[in-house]
Amino acid sequence: MRFINIFIVFTLALSAPAFSQNSIVDKLQTRKSGEGEVSIHHDSLINSLIGSNQAKAATRPENNDVPKTIVGQEAQPVKLPASAEQKTIKARGYRIQIYVGNNSRVARNEANNMANKAREEFPDILVYTYFQPPRWLCRVGDFRSIEEADSVMRQIKARGIFKEISIVKEQINIPIE
Repeated sequence: MRFINIFIVFTLALSAPAFSQNSIVDKLQTRKSGEGEVSIHHDSLINSLIGSNQAKAATRPENNDVPKTIVGQEAQPVKLPASAEQKTIKARGYRIQIYVGNNSRVARNEANNMANKAREEFPDILVYTYFQPPRWLCRVGDFRSIEEADSVMRQIKARGIFKEISIVKEQINIPIE
């Protein structure tokens, strides 16, 4: 009998926090004496992703086929490029690296500038700019063989716009159909 009472008290003690706070957002916004105050501003649809009670009140946007970018508490439509609408599969392949920087804001801006130049000069080649710790990278193309990558790399070098160009082995996107 004593074991059952201990078990019930233990179970209630563990489940009490689960009833009072359902998400990390609720827990962070709880005021405690002697601690700082946290205020989180986010889209109400985020609650549905993390399992909050407020998620039941949130409704989906009427136009579900338009992707959204969350800015503060407003969602704004983002236009996808035609290549992003195409279905792809992932495979081992090659890309041409046209920029490598460090993890600073200047390097991020420079990587984006290089990406814009590559899009202007070679509009038919996909450009990928991303942060791979500890550096910013800008790479172009999805090539299945090193020969394909080498031929495009020679064309890029001939333009003389980019300083350091190299072929890197990476997971690429191959369009279906």
